[in-house]
Amino acid sequence: MTNLVPLRRALISVSDKTGLTEFAGALAARGVELVSTGGTARALREAGLAVRDVAEMTGFPEMMDGRVKTLHPVVHGGLLALRDDDEHLVAMAAHGIEPIDLLVVNLYPFEETVAKGGDYADCIENIDIGGPAMIRAAAKNHAFVATIVDVQDYDAVLAELAAHDGRTSLTFRQRQAQIAYARTAAYDAAVSTWMAGAIGEKTPRRRAFAGTLAQSLRYGENPHQQAAFYTDGSGRPGVATAMQWQGKELSYNNINDTDAAFELVAEFAGKGPACAIIKHANPCGVATGGSLLEAYRRAYDCDRTSAFGGIIALNQTLDAATAEEICKIFTEVVIAPDADAGAKEIFAAKKNLRLLTTGALPDPMAPSLAFRQVAGGFLVQGKDNGAITEADLKVVTKRAPTAQELTDLLFAWKVAKHVKSNAIIYVNDGATVGVGAGQMSRVDSTRIAAQKARDMAGAMGLDAPLTKGSVVASDAFFPFPDGLLTAAEAGATAVIQPGGSMRDDEVIAAADEAGLAMVFTGMRHFRH
Repeated sequence: MTNLVPLRRALISVSDKTGLTEFAGALAARGVELVSTGGTARALREAGLAVRDVAEMTGFPEMMDGRVKTLHPVVHGGLLALRDDDEHLVAMAAHGIEPIDLLVVNLYPFEETVAKGGDYADCIENIDIGGPAMIRAAAKNHAFVATIVDVQDYDAVLAELAAHDGRTSLTFRQRQAQIAYARTAAYDAAVSTWMAGAIGEKTPRRRAFAGTLAQSLRYGENPHQQAAFYTDGSGRPGVATAMQWQGKELSYNNINDTDAAFELVAEFAGKGPACAIIKHANPCGVATGGSLLEAYRRAYDCDRTSAFGGIIALNQTLDAATAEEICKIFTEVVIAPDADAGAKEIFAAKKNLRLLTTGALPDPMAPSLAFRQVAGGFLVQGKDNGAITEADLKVVTKRAPTAQELTDLLFAWKVAKHVKSNAIIYVNDGATVGVGAGQMSRVDSTRIAAQKARDMAGAMGLDAPLTKGSVVASDAFFPFPDGLLTAAEAGATAVIQPGGSMRDDEVIAAADEAGLAMVFTGMRHFRH
């Protein structure tokens, strides 16, 4: 392959015209001939630059509202011709095909159209055809052609030309070809994913996922693992869209835990101030309160030990009083829809604390996909956006829950969705007071959560743990009465669980004998 190739002719056809005239002007100043189409050519002429229309090259006018303009042998021949192949050179001369050394294309804004809620016809019209065809052609012929698909690479082109006296290097063209193919792959993935949803295809024959690099990470879960963070372009409020005001660069584990925290606290949008504290992707405290300060304190009191070095998510604007309280212990990340000036000033003294603001809460009911790699493939499922209301509950015991128990049961059920299975959550007056997560036995989760509550009672100087008079949630059914009775021994008075065990009758009888109120949801929340 030829290393250095002179850049004499560039074909530019872009939807996003950010930085276009400055970039094209710099190319023109180096004597590069500019060839363009439609609105791009018009913008360049308005900037005083000499531009040759693609239609002039092809001898064929644009037609069908611009759908057909670059799909022509003169264009694709100019991109695909091998400059060191005599037969290709003869064909070029015979058919008046001129070589194109640089292709600059960014595609119709399909992803943006979908994100803005465009209707079916709008989305279809924003599927680019000529652009991907040219990109793939130019990238294939990277031995001679440089391909640019992102505005952010304009400066890299100019730097390359400056370094090599108006020429591009093979290394540069190879790198840009890889970027180009990744872009067309991501574009096609976005189109196919949207279309599957638009036509109601729940399990399409082929499934494609794509992302854009947001951050190269120092390492993954462990220092020997390479890692990076990619965004999917959905715009869902969260760590991917957040503004980081201060603190060190986020790590792989920070991003994972921050996402878990913010998705959990979003369950309480419109329910008053709420706080979730996360450690290793599991909540160690969740609470509501009359203020964010009260919500944070109550969440912290669930498990003060685990909260150290944790992630804190808030569902309202962070204020100075709450920020001051948070600063009393070491915290990795705080994420909230916003933060006032006083809170930012207080956090400024904690240089290692990351503060993220998102501008909004994610919608816990919005449909989306989750996927997980397995050997030889990957699993895809819809996000767990299952929710229940009071009307969905079935009282199965002789005693029905009181109004306060019912409120706490629904609170505990929201939290259960975000705790690793087997999950047990004790709640008292709108705050978790014991969390058991990730155990192989549901009984063990019940015991661990109760033990944590006893430990906290001792640390706080309480006469009894806050599980006394609490309610308890189980993410899946109790297969035997033992787990339920363990919760009753810890002081729980009401239970929420899916039901559906072969031994439901035994479990219900045990609840009645213990004086518990129990409701079935008919829905489980496994989280692995």
